[in-house]
Amino acid sequence: MDKRIIAESVARRAEISFSRSSGPGGQNVNKVNTKVTASIPLDKLEGLSRKELDAVLRRLAGRIRGDGVLLVRVQDTRNQGLNREIALERMISLIIDAASLAPVRIPTRMSAARRRRNLDSKRAHAQTKLGRRRPATE
Repeated sequence: MDKRIIAESVARRAEISFSRSSGPGGQNVNKVNTKVTASIPLDKLEGLSRKELDAVLRRLAGRIRGDGVLLVRVQDTRNQGLNREIALERMISLIIDAASLAPVRIPTRMSAARRRRNLDSKRAHAQTKLGRRRPATE
């Protein structure tokens, strides 16, 4: 996964639309389209392997429309340009985070010395518990 290629691809292929934002803003709220909706078709995204793309599709399923388009909506500020930048950054970070594959765990064996210490500890604990029992009656 090449983060630079992904960022360039998102910047080049993302479709951006603007609409009126909810929330505070006074008279401004009814006149200015500051809410940003950024969308990108994931099959057109460059810089991801097939495995990474599958991971993105699985992990971001709630944000992806039926036609495979990832949506990000931002209305954090009252500035359209700033909301646009935030939307693109958020989209890039979502894709990169979802595409990161967990490293394959290499199983390791417990050493013989460690196994021996565990068994010794268990025996000592068992002896402690045996010492707490009532004495046997004859």
